[in-house]
Amino acid sequence: MLRKILVPVRGDGLVETVLRHAATLAQYHRAHIVIAHCRARGEDLMPYGVPMPSFARKTMMKQAQELADQQEQALREDLHRLAQTLDLDETKAATEAVTTVEFIEEHGRMADVIKHNGRLADLIVVAKPDRDRNLGTNSLKSALFQTGRPVLMCPTGGAVPTDFGDRVAIAWNGSLEASRSVALTLDLVAAAGSVVILAGGSGEPHGATAEELVDYYKLRNISAEIQRFDAQSPGAVLLDKAKASGAGLLVMGAYSASHERETLFGGNTQEVVDQADIPVVLAH
Repeated sequence: MLRKILVPVRGDGLVETVLRHAATLAQYHRAHIVIAHCRARGEDLMPYGVPMPSFARKTMMKQAQELADQQEQALREDLHRLAQTLDLDETKAATEAVTTVEFIEEHGRMADVIKHNGRLADLIVVAKPDRDRNLGTNSLKSALFQTGRPVLMCPTGGAVPTDFGDRVAIAWNGSLEASRSVALTLDLVAAAGSVVILAGGSGEPHGATAEELVDYYKLRNISAEIQRFDAQSPGAVLLDKAKASGAGLLVMGAYSASHERETLFGGNTQEVVDQADIPVVLAH
């Protein structure tokens, strides 16, 4: 059962997007949301390699601390308002009777905050990276490669459908990453009203077939249909096929090649990350 959802946040203006996606799933599963605010340390805000008098350094450190306090207070107020709007009960004590949320704060880098809190979460929710502004890439990378947990990547524009998890598309090619994505999302898929398996190409050599995945789901009382497609660039087509099937959520394995190689030279996962305009659950 989906019981704990981690939402790492900072002052980047994307809090509402990720929290609304997390709340939609949390309310369906009666899950507990942990909002982890990554607060920069004063020394991290100091100009690197620039010598300055001690009094100037102390003054800048004090100003940085005051700015961080103001940002934290503003974020807490925003989160309190959103929690009320989204009908979330603010408490540290998770309960199956209501959907609950708590706010924690940690100092340091976002990647480390995600690593620390993500390994005991059932799902990590992050915003889609904006590579042009260099925002969010490290968060997605840390969640995927440092926690071993599934990651919900949210599109950052438009309203959040309240039923986006009702019809789910599964990207399947028999690979290890696809297998892990299936295993780690059984609760999400079991809660869906309908499931479609998108099988592209001939699949991985000696990998399980789409028909075998249907049988695997059937053992868990999950009915799934298969849609096949052929494409030279499956990543780009996957999103089109998922939306054409009516799916509001895509589940797929991530980065069978390394993240760095796909970022530099392209790849199926990177195409989905760059182009997705629906929520995508990724697992590595």
